Amino acid sequence: MKLKITKLNEKAIIPKYEHNNDSGLDLISIENVEIKSGESKLVKTGISIELPPNTEAQIRPRSGLALKHQITVLNTPGTIDEGYRGEIGVILINHSQTSFKVTQGMRIAQMVIAPVIRVTIEEVDTLSETIRGSGGFGSTGV
Repeated sequence: MKLKITKLNEKAIIPKYEHNNDSGLDLISIENVEIKSGESKLVKTGISIELPPNTEAQIRPRSGLALKHQITVLNTPGTIDEGYRGEIGVILINHSQTSFKVTQGMRIAQMVIAPVIRVTIEEVDTLSETIRGSGGFGSTGV
């Protein structure tokens, strides 16, 4: 399966798997951006992709940035639909008490390519019963 990638900016770096068995491709910033405490910013990657049929790209945080700096992807996982051809931008949020500087060339997020299952919608009057039923938040205890 192939993922087609085009550079939209000369500073762009094509994502790659850092290790043979990694599930995520590292996304890299093309700009310097300061994210103040509690603030979120859209960080550009300078690339656009053409996904294989029946797939999506999920944009996820990098665990090192989250643990060491409390920087994460705000809408995690972000979804890139198969038909999108615009630049990939990553919405980062700073949960720390100090400012964080994203620098050009920094790995800021990871992109995982995943299959998409499309369903046919059927409106019904009732749903089947289950043991759980409508039990939600905290319904199974601590």
